[in-house]
Amino acid sequence: MANKCQQPPQLHLAEVTASQFLDIWKHFDTDGNGYIEGKELENFFRELEISRRGAGVDPTNPTFRENMKEFMQKFDKNKDGRIEMSELAQILPTEENFLLCFRQFVSSSTEFMAAWRRYDTDRSGYIEANELKGFLSDLLQKANRCYDDQKLTEYTQTILRMFDLNGDGKLGLSEMARLLPVQENFLLKFQGVKLTSEQFNEIFTFYDKDGNGYIDEQELEALLRDLYQKHKKEVDLKNLTGYKESIMSLSDGGKLYRTELEIVLCREPIL
Repeated sequence: MANKCQQPPQLHLAEVTASQFLDIWKHFDTDGNGYIEGKELENFFRELEISRRGAGVDPTNPTFRENMKEFMQKFDKNKDGRIEMSELAQILPTEENFLLCFRQFVSSSTEFMAAWRRYDTDRSGYIEANELKGFLSDLLQKANRCYDDQKLTEYTQTILRMFDLNGDGKLGLSEMARLLPVQENFLLKFQGVKLTSEQFNEIFTFYDKDGNGYIDEQELEALLRDLYQKHKKEVDLKNLTGYKESIMSLSDGGKLYRTELEIVLCREPIL
């Protein structure tokens, strides 16, 4: 148990690898809920300060609290008082930060969804392990990053270790979307309006008037408005347009099929 309290050696390194990044994440996210928060956050900041300043960091000192507050103001992008994986990627110096590489390649939800669409070829809502390797390979090429097969395998395995919690060798849309910048992860906006299969089928059937199995962009907008009103959420027209465009990136020539929309509105993220 003594090891649990020791500082992960990677925090003092000038650069960390993808595998080391994951080890750091898992060390501090002790309850595995996908966030570093509460006591975890205090422990992380204390050990980060020790790695940068040396011994003598006292969490009870008012200066420590003030420094931690400034730290959170800088890195807690969505101001929820906790650190998530994409925010940690901004904090740690990495040799080849594949998380930031990912974010540079798919800098918006729309680009992310379009990339997902290319690789989820069977529209199952999942990317298999072999497809993931191709996905990451294209990502690195577009970002002009040099890599060899060994490094690509490491990245693929690290992504799977991060998100494939049930060990089935595939990743869901909402799982991969956790790599997006917080402000761009539109899937987070739907956490409070997740539907059961029965609810989804009912609302999709209502908007799919001709029963052909898909809806168009205008019908999607009406559907989203309806969802927000039913869940008593304010409809921000600018955000609604962004959500609509992101979801329509999954469509096939402007036709958004039942299975694509179901991925967004029904499947809960696995944390």
